[in-house]
Amino acid sequence: MENASRKWRFQVDSEPNKSINLSIYAVLDMIRQSLDKKDQRIVVPLGYGDPSIFPCYHTDAAAEDAIADAVRSAKFNSYSPSLGMPEARRAVAVHLSRDLPYSLSADDVYLTAGCVQGIQTLLTALSFCGPDANVLLPRPGFPIYEMRADFAHIETRHFNLLPEKNWEVDLDVVEALADERTVALVIINPGNPCGSVYSREHLQKIAETASKLGIMVISDEVYANLTFGCNPFVPMGAFSSIAPVVTLGSISKKWVVPGWRFGWIVLNDPHGILHQSRIVERIKSYITFTMVPATFIQAAIPQILETTKDDFFFRINNMLREAVDTCYEGVQEIPCISCPKKPEGSMFMIVKLDLSLLEGIEDDCEFCVQLAKEESVIILPGAAVGLKNWLRISFAIDIEALKEGIRRLKAFCQRHVRGTQA
Repeated sequence: MENASRKWRFQVDSEPNKSINLSIYAVLDMIRQSLDKKDQRIVVPLGYGDPSIFPCYHTDAAAEDAIADAVRSAKFNSYSPSLGMPEARRAVAVHLSRDLPYSLSADDVYLTAGCVQGIQTLLTALSFCGPDANVLLPRPGFPIYEMRADFAHIETRHFNLLPEKNWEVDLDVVEALADERTVALVIINPGNPCGSVYSREHLQKIAETASKLGIMVISDEVYANLTFGCNPFVPMGAFSSIAPVVTLGSISKKWVVPGWRFGWIVLNDPHGILHQSRIVERIKSYITFTMVPATFIQAAIPQILETTKDDFFFRINNMLREAVDTCYEGVQEIPCISCPKKPEGSMFMIVKLDLSLLEGIEDDCEFCVQLAKEESVIILPGAAVGLKNWLRISFAIDIEALKEGIRRLKAFCQRHVRGTQA
């Protein structure tokens, strides 16, 4: 009884940021609980960014062989060097340098257990910029940034992406939001959740704005080269001579292996600005007492990056191109849903709901819950990525499953059209 009544010193004094309650995983788990267990149909997962569960998106045999070779060699069962294996860091540097006007070195690369750990590491390092530091985040965006910033006690401010301009960054708002405590601007390119791919001209304008404000650009490029539209992928690091760029990436999406948890933080810093600011010291310090990727995966990385043929990436992008055409044409036939721009990259499409056309649906969250219950289709409500009454649809699934999901989505909307219910 004495222990129960004592005030323990480890109690949390403040409420967490509300963004924690909007994590994508938590929202999708909630929606899954709404599935009707009596419905014998296969669940169509249009809310997840993980096509690896479908045989058609199986990773390349060269990647599997590299992992098997590393494990069977019995040379990589020990602990990894704290910053990652030099061979793996060097291989990532060589791989990324192919798209840059200069060459990265192994010292520019820090290995992480997936892109999410890269976000965590970088925001933790930025927390040492001062108690009032803030970062500028896109809306819509990826909510992990808000969650990790909250834990690091960094303020977040949101700028809009402009649907009428292919989801480009509203740079006027960026300049209005920034102040003397702003330390970084985050972009996601190719875009999650919008499927946008920024032009070279727009990326240069982002760099010029960052230079004007005296801040770094954090470029989340986890969907790098997954493109199938007019704009080719251009890495933000190509403009690091204008403003320092920190790139976050991984093999998760391009090789369709999110469970392998291999990512990187890359410093694109030809003028040494990041080193002068001591941010690099903080990144190194944090990584030395957190987990780097499993040693055998690091050991396999040079072979994975060097031996995977272009044919594999062409096949994946061709499947995504067919899928986005199917998805875009399908939603065009649903009056209560509109897509402002056909995706050109990543695995997602974001569409707007016209709730005035629907009966008994109050918002995007209720729409997704009811859709799961009635049609066994899972879609992510836009509220989870910062746009209420929008929907994020993942089209990176088996094409026949995608067609079935769109068919069920259309039937659901027709059933809830205002004036049709008894």
